[in-house]
Amino acid sequence: MLKSVKIIKKDIKNFSIKVKPSGEVIINAPKDASDEHIWFVLKKREKWIISKQEFFAKFKSREKELVSGEEMKYLGRSYRLKVNESKEEFVRLNRGTLELFVRDKNNFKKKQKLLDEWYKDKALICFFNIINEFNKIVKRDIKNVRIRKMKTRWGSCNAAKSYINLNLELIKKPKKCVEYVIFHELAHLIHPDHSKKFYEYLSVYMSDWQERKRVLENSLN
Repeated sequence: MLKSVKIIKKDIKNFSIKVKPSGEVIINAPKDASDEHIWFVLKKREKWIISKQEFFAKFKSREKELVSGEEMKYLGRSYRLKVNESKEEFVRLNRGTLELFVRDKNNFKKKQKLLDEWYKDKALICFFNIINEFNKIVKRDIKNVRIRKMKTRWGSCNAAKSYINLNLELIKKPKKCVEYVIFHELAHLIHPDHSKKFYEYLSVYMSDWQERKRVLENSLN
């Protein structure tokens, strides 16, 4: 059964449905539409609505307290977080442990900031190495690459301006998934839309892109 549905009646002729990143469903309906008709339309689109909600849910990181023992991800592998009290503040990988050194172990914002900075530093190296490798295939000028937290996308490309955005959360995913997203966005510099030619291009140079995409979509934060 559909939940979190907001019904808005307007002076319009046709129904329109939108699923927000929060999972809320908004349906714009004609003023004279009955409740039965509205729910009939929603039920008819239920499969699509649920698929969109599940898609957005994958971008929501599970709430973490950032305390010792929690599981942290880096390039698809799991590491146990160990929070240490220290005068010097930094993060490091030590075998199967991600060690966080911080002055105040109870300062959540500081711990989050240190971890975000560490992930960003790792992402800069990893992502740019992959970009350089795959751009040997694409052979296009890239004017700007931005790495930031994105709510609903793993990446995006503005072919006209020759810049690419990559989601910082990608650094937590397996490397083959990172490669897929980066090559996907680079390919848009040649084929800006998701046309048949775009997917043919992907298949020629990354024959297993569908499997990589499946792994990415099924992976947890």
